[in-house]
Formats: sequence, C-alpha cells, structure tokens
Amino acid sequence: MIKGAPIIEVQNMTKYFGDIKAVDSVSFNIFKGELFGFLGPNGAGKTTTINILTGLARLDSGTIIINNIDCTHNPKAAQYLIGVVPDESNLYPELTGFENLCFCAALYGLGKVEREVRAQKLLEEFNLAEAGQRKFGTYSKGMKRKLTIAAGIIHHPQILFLDEPTTGIDVASARQIRQLIANLHSAGTTIFLTTHYIEEAERLCDRIAFIVSGKIVRINSVKNLLQPFKEKQIMEVSCSNTLISMIDELSHAFPELEFSFLNQSVIRVESNQPIRVGPLIRFLEDHGTEVTEARKIRPSLEDIFVKITGIEAGAMRKEKEKIEGGSQ
Repeated sequence: MIKGAPIIEVQNMTKYFGDIKAVDSVSFNIFKGELFGFLGPNGAGKTTTINILTGLARLDSGTIIINNIDCTHNPKAAQYLIGVVPDESNLYPELTGFENLCFCAALYGLGKVEREVRAQKLLEEFNLAEAGQRKFGTYSKGMKRKLTIAAGIIHHPQILFLDEPTTGIDVASARQIRQLIANLHSAGTTIFLTTHYIEEAERLCDRIAFIVSGKIVRINSVKNLLQPFKEKQIMEVSCSNTLISMIDELSHAFPELEFSFLNQSVIRVESNQPIRVGPLIRFLEDHGTEVTEARKIRPSLEDIFVKITGIEAGAMRKEKEKIEGGSQ
C-alpha cells in the first residue's frame, strides 16, 4: 500500500488544442516511490498530460503541485527533480552514446568528471558499453530507447516520466526495458508511465488510471481493479468451424452463461459459477461442431479495461501491430 503525502498532485487539469479538449478536467495523485500508469488508446491524452507535467506544454486550467512546488503557472519550477523519456528520442544522432549522456548531464549541471563517470556507469548498466563510442544514429531502435532512458536518469531524478517506452521496438528489447523500469522502481524512483499495452500496465504498475478521450474513467491498484473478477469463471472454446450462427441456441440452452466471440471459431464463456464443460462440449458436438480445445482463462486487466471503457482490447492490439509494423 502506497502511503504518505503525494509527490505529484493534479487537480482539474484541462488542455485545449483549438476546439478539441485533449485533456478534460483530469485529477490524480502520485505517491513517492510509486509506479503509476496511464493506460489508454492512442489519442487518449496520455502524451499531452506528460508534456504539461514536464513543462513542454501549458495547461489551460487546473493546478499542478510537484514535491510541494506549485508548477501551475511556472511549469519548469520542479524540472530539476524530474527526468523525461519521450515517445520519440530527443538525442543527437551525430554524437556517440557516451557524448549524448555527457551532454545531457552537463545540462543538469554535473561537473566534467562526475558526468563522465555517470555516463560510463549507465552505459554498463544498460548493456551499451560496447556501443558507447558509436554514433547514436547507428543504434537499433531498442538500443536508442535504452540510451534515451539512461539520458533521462543521468541526474538521479526523483521522478521519471516514461511516454510509451516500449512502443515500436522488438520483443527482446521491450523485455529488457521493462526490467530496467522495474529495477528503477525497486530502487525508489517515482515513475509515471504511459502505455497502450494492457499487459505492460498490468505487469509493471502499482496503480493504473484508465484514460479515454481526455478523461480518466477509473483509477485503482491492479489488485483492486481485478477484485470484481476474482470469482468469475472464464473459458475459451475453440472449434473447427464457425460458431457465430449458434449464439442464440447457446444462450437459450445455457442461460446461466454469457457467450461472446473472439473470432468466428473461438467462443468466450463467462459465468459467476463453475462452468460445466461436459454439457457445453456435448451440445456443440451434437450440433455438428468439433471442439478442438477448451481452456480456463485467468481474469486479466484486459477484461476490466474492456468492461469499464467499452474499448475492445483487439482495437488496442491493432494499434500496437500498426505501430510496430510501421517501425520495422
């Protein structure tokens, strides 16, 4: 349980771009040492929120307090406390990895010896020591993201803002970066993470805010979000042919069960009581359908997200695939 006074306090934060309300009266607190996540689709207002909190954009109304410093009208007042990892790298392609880190350290006032020692230490910690003397422009996407995170923590910030840290990189690099984030969290860094990857939010975050169309629709811990689904029984049944035409028959034969389709031949079955698999399989087979697999599913944050926001997780996955496909 996170305790103590909030290190970030946001009240009724609102931001317009022309007639579009990108952030709509958003309020939340983040506690010291917490890993707090914003989960939502592209265009939900996640990046705009980070830009406002880090001084890259001004809010139109509301208040922002960071570590007891009022940043409402002076957004850069707490900048020395924070590190920022944007969704697109802000480092220089013509500089080496080592030179980029030293340059960022100099911006935060670290002396020459201190910044060189710190840069080399981070290159080693992030498994980039061999690439440290190569130009940043030659790095892979995963390496670029790791160096960008290293640059964001070069000055030992109390608070780290991570905007979509694993978008558009390969699976192995994403896994490494999630571990780096977990390590920073374990070391006591307060982290604000935005993502549209439901699995990432569930794995990393202490608390999560669901944000849709600029509004926060729910904030809670992963444990508390999952609690209503704890006793729910869920199964996925795969068949050799299409099942969609059978939905009415299934609902009539098993009124205690809820049916939905993941695709034409995979049906999702939900119930508040244990699901009797035998009668269901016999019914399907008696109606000419061969069942190829029936497996129990553990309720996940995805189920909660879909239930609360009405946004199908499949739509989020398509966004992910489109972004990753375009970044190959």
